Amino acid sequence: MLLHVRLCGWACWCLFSGVFSVFSLQQRLTVSLNGKWRLSNSNGSLLLPAQVPGCVHSALQQQGYITDPYFRFNDVSYRWIALNNWTYTTTFTLSAELSVKQKVLLVFDGVDTVGSISLNGIALGKTYNMFCRYVCLIGLLSPILYASEQRKAHTSYVVPPECPPGVQKGECHVNFIRKEQSSFSWDWGPSFPTMGLWKGVRLEAFDILQLVQVSSVPLYNDAFSQWRVQVELLIDAVQTARGQLTLSIPELDSEQTFQTHFNPGKTKSNFTILINTANQVKLWWPNGHGEQPFYRLTIRGFQDEFLIFSTESKVYFRTVELIQEPVVGSPGLSFYFRINGKPIFLKGSNWIPVHSFQDQVTPDVLKNLLQSAVDANMNALRVWGGGVYEQDLFYEICDELGIMVWQDFMFACAMYPTETDFIQTVREEVVQQVQRLKSHPSIIIWSGNNENEAALATDWFDIPASQRPKYIRDYVMLYVDNIKKVVQEEDQSRPFLVSSPTNGAESEQEGWVAENPYDPHYGDVHFYSYILDCWDWRTFPRTRFASEYGFQSWPSFSTLQPVSIKEDWSYGSNFTSHRQHHEDGNQQMILQAALHFHLPNATDPLKRFTDTLYITQVMQAQCVKTQTEFYRRSRSEIIEGKGHTMGALYWQLNDIWQAPSWSSIEFGGKWKMLHYFAQSFFAAVLPVAFEEDDTLFIYAISDLSRDLKLRVNVFSWTELDPVCTLNSSMLLVPGGSAVAVFKQPVATLLAGCGNCTRLTCLLTFQLEDDSSQQGPTDHHFLCSPKDAQGLRRPNITVSIDFYSESAASTGTTALGSHLVMASTLLLCAGYVRGSLVMELVPVLSFSPATSAICYIPCRGLSFHDGSSGIH
Repeated sequence: MLLHVRLCGWACWCLFSGVFSVFSLQQRLTVSLNGKWRLSNSNGSLLLPAQVPGCVHSALQQQGYITDPYFRFNDVSYRWIALNNWTYTTTFTLSAELSVKQKVLLVFDGVDTVGSISLNGIALGKTYNMFCRYVCLIGLLSPILYASEQRKAHTSYVVPPECPPGVQKGECHVNFIRKEQSSFSWDWGPSFPTMGLWKGVRLEAFDILQLVQVSSVPLYNDAFSQWRVQVELLIDAVQTARGQLTLSIPELDSEQTFQTHFNPGKTKSNFTILINTANQVKLWWPNGHGEQPFYRLTIRGFQDEFLIFSTESKVYFRTVELIQEPVVGSPGLSFYFRINGKPIFLKGSNWIPVHSFQDQVTPDVLKNLLQSAVDANMNALRVWGGGVYEQDLFYEICDELGIMVWQDFMFACAMYPTETDFIQTVREEVVQQVQRLKSHPSIIIWSGNNENEAALATDWFDIPASQRPKYIRDYVMLYVDNIKKVVQEEDQSRPFLVSSPTNGAESEQEGWVAENPYDPHYGDVHFYSYILDCWDWRTFPRTRFASEYGFQSWPSFSTLQPVSIKEDWSYGSNFTSHRQHHEDGNQQMILQAALHFHLPNATDPLKRFTDTLYITQVMQAQCVKTQTEFYRRSRSEIIEGKGHTMGALYWQLNDIWQAPSWSSIEFGGKWKMLHYFAQSFFAAVLPVAFEEDDTLFIYAISDLSRDLKLRVNVFSWTELDPVCTLNSSMLLVPGGSAVAVFKQPVATLLAGCGNCTRLTCLLTFQLEDDSSQQGPTDHHFLCSPKDAQGLRRPNITVSIDFYSESAASTGTTALGSHLVMASTLLLCAGYVRGSLVMELVPVLSFSPATSAICYIPCRGLSFHDGSSGIH
């Protein structure tokens, strides 16, 4: 049989497929069609093998037709690929065993994006939505041309934006096509409008019925103090089927049997298993607050006492509430998450697509990035609404690691059409994604879009006042009347927000589009300011929840070098300008860094370039540190009606390519300086200092309840030993609080420390219990490092004292500093991706003068690969 797929971007017949491991019983057979297909362009000039799952760009690179799409200016040079129509073709034989089955289905888990499908020349359907499953033989049409045609067909009024800013070098009208919005370009990423069979393809054949999908959602009944698990089965039956269904959770001594009746075709059925109240259920907790235990749910279907299907899935028990209620001393409402009845401060970042070509996102890449988030003491990630709904493995790892997920739907920074066909495919998309993902305890909230309420409310697109009601009606129709309605029909176990940022309940009161969605008295806030001094905490909004904020930096030279050449290695080169997709971004970084640091001035051009890359990372780390610590210490305060901040998710965790961005992890997995800082500013116990009116304040922040005392060390820039030390008395710091533990005028503090002045000294401080230090050592500069007196170039030496190729592939290095302090220090292990484990890295000082550092390479790499390149 000849299967043919022509890619363009249309939606075709959607079919759910099992996401759980179903036993291959005789009545049901599955045959994978993954592997080598044939790929051709519209005029037949290119014919080549192509792997499925995969995409056109990857196939062309694998067969040598193009080089690395990320190299230099190839994002523009290879624009022709997305302007072509492409066809995937394969031939397969239907075995006798398969052909005698009562029902045979051809399943496409993901088609990117607009396509038509045929089998032996007979049209099976069309595909319109990257985020839906389909059944077909596919030929792929250009997503750029399709989006343009859809825009031309929409003649009644403009649906902005028409095109991205010129600095992004992207394509137009992405809001008219249901695919990854950032694939047409973003301010941190390239334009690669992909096409392809980006997920698996297979045949499914069965005689009686098949279990297509299972979801299990635990719900807690307060009135009866009892858990129940709501199990939803999607069944595809050949004909009317009757039988028995048994649900069991053996560890909880819970089992129930149901008589079942399934009509022909696809049927969704719900069953509830009550948990024996005599058993103490172990709860799933976010990282840092407890463990992540699970139970195994077994589902078995019988007909006439014969087993026709059986499957097993994980069940995690947890509750989640989004609390929006009046706040004493404030005109607004609270905004925080309560997990298992406990208020939780969300500490984390925002997640963007890991790669422009999703077939190149490997399990190791996901595991390394998510483990890096946990290693930095994060407990939450926001899956941003301009990318993709992540693969199952992403959410499974988040479940296991205790990472809470704020899940956006894939709409971002735009208005969207509301024609019937568009709404219909969106509804199908939402149904499929919610049914696929709702079993994951890590997902704590659904959010309808990224910044579209704010775009409409604050008039990003210069919409005439007379036309605003029309756009508001479209907004409500898409996100409230359809997406919100579908989500709440499919999942009652977690909250739904229409947008981010939003005023939440207040936005609803104002007709879903608030006058000021950035009001810090309500909901969540996105805040960016690149011109104001980021060391001045007073420039930041004292918001209820900070779900986006950040500053750009460049990746390290070892990340840039493989995609550039020598002539690119200067800050003013065409390459550095081309890679910067944020307006004035390169200049903003330099201006911000110059506020507090000397700018690089080496005579050697390469050293000046690498030093400049480094200083942008120093600037970014210190800026985000200052802002994050401000949010963490604001959790227990209401000042002028603002405060009670209960979340800090900086923008952004990861990179999609080698370019300047807001990320803390470079493309490929290497940690920037910011990520090392995050290990400290997201620690469970943390001291935070700030100044107001020349008075120094230090707060103790704790996710745990314990007695703590404060130690403050005053250092001279010229010495490794403190000039003086101050100790506070022991104080109980309640869990989930920020408590002021120190207050003193800076002048008074320095007067008691010999000849110290703001220019000659700095502070470090730490929290301790009776026996040891708790949490990291933090620092506070009394002046800008560029003005510091006595700060000299450190004489730092690095030597490998001990090397061990153990199962963990770790190596230990000795680091020495001779008689001088460094304001910041970042060690890099050449081109080997990994992380350093050390108290306060980057470091301010070493005491004693030699410190041990453990370097942990990413999965699949060896310490030996980079031991010679530590610098």
